[in-house]
Amino acid sequence: MRTLVVFESMFGNTEKIADVIGEEFSNLGPVTVANVDDAPLLVDDVDLLVVGGPTHVFGLSRPQTRDDAASRVASATVSNRVGLREWLDRVSSAEPYPRAASFGTRADKPRWLTGSAARAIRRRLHRIGFRMVGKPGDFKVTGMLGPLATGELDRARDWARELTGTVAAVG
Repeated sequence: MRTLVVFESMFGNTEKIADVIGEEFSNLGPVTVANVDDAPLLVDDVDLLVVGGPTHVFGLSRPQTRDDAASRVASATVSNRVGLREWLDRVSSAEPYPRAASFGTRADKPRWLTGSAARAIRRRLHRIGFRMVGKPGDFKVTGMLGPLATGELDRARDWARELTGTVAAVG
């Protein structure tokens, strides 16, 4: 099984989650973990697409929220050319019902206060024809710049492990 994990990350927290997910899926076959800046727009050669990003203002980042994030650090952000919102508007697959899953990072507060990039990604992928598997994964950061809350990498590993079981069972 070929898996493509695409992530958007400002400060490296979502990238860390993507890497853990990629490690778990490598047990089922080849995995590519790609920054959205470098992600392909045609995803015909994958069996599962896993997409994740940071929650910005209740959902996916926008150019303005990415600019705001970039202004908070002295160096460049991890993803700095394109956001998931724009990538999802352009990604496609010739496969009739490709499988996909979503994850995101958000502040360590109730979801009704933060929103969820994972859920926004899930809605967009479903709308453009992807068959969603598993529940969206929401992983928490302790502040706007992070770091990840204690235990979140382990939670991401568990989420990915559960997702690999679901995908393997579906075949």
